Amino acid sequence: MRDLREPLQRTALYAGGFLGPFGGSVVVSMLPEIGADTGVSTGTAATTVTAYLGVFAAAMLFSGTLGARWGRVRTVRTAYLVYAAVSIAAALAPTFSVLIGTRMLQGAANAFTTPLLLAALAVITPKDRLGRALGLFGAMQAAGQTVAPLIGGLAAEVSWRWAFVVLAGAALLLALAGLPESVRDDPSGTTRARLRDALTPRVLRIGLVALLGWGALGGLGFLLAFRVEDDFGLSPSERGVVLTVFGLAGILSSRPVGMLIDRVGARAIVLIGAVSGAALVVVVGTVPWLVVLGVAWFVAGIASQFILVGVNAAVLGGPGGNRGGAVSVVQAFRFGGAAFSPLLLTPVYGADPILAFLLPAALLGVLVPLAMTRRPEPSSG
Repeated sequence: MRDLREPLQRTALYAGGFLGPFGGSVVVSMLPEIGADTGVSTGTAATTVTAYLGVFAAAMLFSGTLGARWGRVRTVRTAYLVYAAVSIAAALAPTFSVLIGTRMLQGAANAFTTPLLLAALAVITPKDRLGRALGLFGAMQAAGQTVAPLIGGLAAEVSWRWAFVVLAGAALLLALAGLPESVRDDPSGTTRARLRDALTPRVLRIGLVALLGWGALGGLGFLLAFRVEDDFGLSPSERGVVLTVFGLAGILSSRPVGMLIDRVGARAIVLIGAVSGAALVVVVGTVPWLVVLGVAWFVAGIASQFILVGVNAAVLGGPGGNRGGAVSVVQAFRFGGAAFSPLLLTPVYGADPILAFLLPAALLGVLVPLAMTRRPEPSSG
């Protein structure tokens, strides 16, 4: 039985990467139904996405450090149980205010799983194979984000509330599976985890890269949806097909990208992803041909994995203690970019649609190379 339990727990470790993006995006395709059922507009219903991602990002600034103090295995299992409970509460929410509250609690609980799972991977994976392990985790995250609108849409055909029942069941299964026993043996955990060990200049620079990688590339799906409706007149289902190719590219490319990181290093991969991603954002925002736009968006999904798998490898494979806290901070920046990108770029799109794409492309192509420039590490002595 023990021989079967260890592989199951390793599988659950990767499956945990699926749950976070899935839970954040599952409401996207059923916002009209949520609004109609709870008596609010579709625009107001869209705040269920921001409520989840905003709290998720904010809590991750410290969740990795607290999880390291409390014990990684116990913290992750407790977070899954809380996630399951509040998902049931969301399914039963009698008002929109209650639903928003449960979405915020979901985001908070998720913050105590994702960074700790990434840190756990760093513990049980040899350093020369860390990239491919993180690539597989990234593929699971991409899969969660990709299939979430589909599952949400299917649930909404009956009742949007069933989507939260699915979330609850998935979280409960992950809680029952637990994490591998070897995760307890973290060599960086011999001293009490401190937040200041995670808030180093190096970690903050990598966090900036993660923020731009998601806010100026991976999180631009909303902007692309605006453009294909305005310029090409696509229906909601047609827009969904165009947007889905980005996540499909992530699923297909994450593992190979991770293997490439093991060969050439995280820094080079991040730089390639940033420069190519910036060029692709320009193409997506300006090209007059829909087929070319779709191909460019697919390739942009690959570029995003160069950045996102690369930053995880950079922070987890680098020097310093409190790896859970460090990757937690980086993930907070990443999802902070996702939460605030619509707020910042939607008004720009209203004023000048092309500028709304050129601006994030410039930030991605200029700031990421500057942030990833090699700097001497401070002496530990």
